[in-house]
Amino acid sequence: MSEQQQSNHEKPANALDKRPQGQSWPRLAIFGVLLAIGLGWGGMEFVHSLSHEETDDAQITGDIYPVSPRVPGNVLDVMVDSNQMVKAGDTLLTIDQSDYLVKRDMAQAQLLRARAAVSAAKAEIVAAGANQTKLNADLRRSRNLQKQDVISRAELDAVTAGATASTAQHSAAGDQYKAALAQEKLAEAELKNAELMLSWTTVTAPADGQVAKKNVQPGQFVSPGQQLIAIVGSDELWVVANFKETQLEHMRPGQKVIIKVDAFPGKELKGHIDSISAGTGAQFALLPPDNASGNFVKVAQRVPVKIVFDEKPELPLAAGMNVIAEVKVK
Repeated sequence: MSEQQQSNHEKPANALDKRPQGQSWPRLAIFGVLLAIGLGWGGMEFVHSLSHEETDDAQITGDIYPVSPRVPGNVLDVMVDSNQMVKAGDTLLTIDQSDYLVKRDMAQAQLLRARAAVSAAKAEIVAAGANQTKLNADLRRSRNLQKQDVISRAELDAVTAGATASTAQHSAAGDQYKAALAQEKLAEAELKNAELMLSWTTVTAPADGQVAKKNVQPGQFVSPGQQLIAIVGSDELWVVANFKETQLEHMRPGQKVIIKVDAFPGKELKGHIDSISAGTGAQFALLPPDNASGNFVKVAQRVPVKIVFDEKPELPLAAGMNVIAEVKVK
């Protein structure tokens, strides 16, 4: 091999030997720092997980009042709009009162008739009582006269029969009076029912809150039990967090909770466990599972946990918002 060829062959090795010394150390240092940060963060998360239980299967909820009519009829007017704030007792809508006014008037007339019958029965009792008193006095006199042979036995029997009949008439008058009183009580109840149904033609808000759903328009025919409006109560909101059953070992009412609302990133609210449900969510489903039939597959069940806020939140929270609940169990 010539010297020139040997020189060309040795050039690549010499070129590698000319790399700057220590060029790989910055990379190793950065990698080491990142590794230390990762290990530190992972260690903190591990320690944190030993004393906390967390779930994102949690939502804000509150009292939701369904508003339904108690009497059928055509809607005359609707006084509220969706998302409007209302106070307990505010009129939400009115139903045509025409039929219920007629029923109220008929019930009033029936009550007047019943009261007249009571008065007549009472007068009959007075008259029958006076007649009974007179005939009983006649009977006593007739008995004395018959003992003196002033009147015959037949005349005494006639007076006795009259006194007995007067007693029966007085008793019958008493029974009629009781029946008339019963009719009066019935008429009073019917009038109260008619007035109550008339009052139900005005549908009012059951509590303070916000109209969240409105499914009624003027002119619409509505029936009892038909949900027309839903009101979300404004007095109190809370969180229902569905924890896995394996997370409940150390969970107790009163434990502190950090609540993170998806709608407000970076915001944390403080609360505590109010209560833990006595059954899993599946037990209250429309068709609860029956593990005694068919093939059984074990699935971790979730148990609803009620969490209340320590202070009333200043954030504009709404029922149904998703949250992350983190419970300090140790």
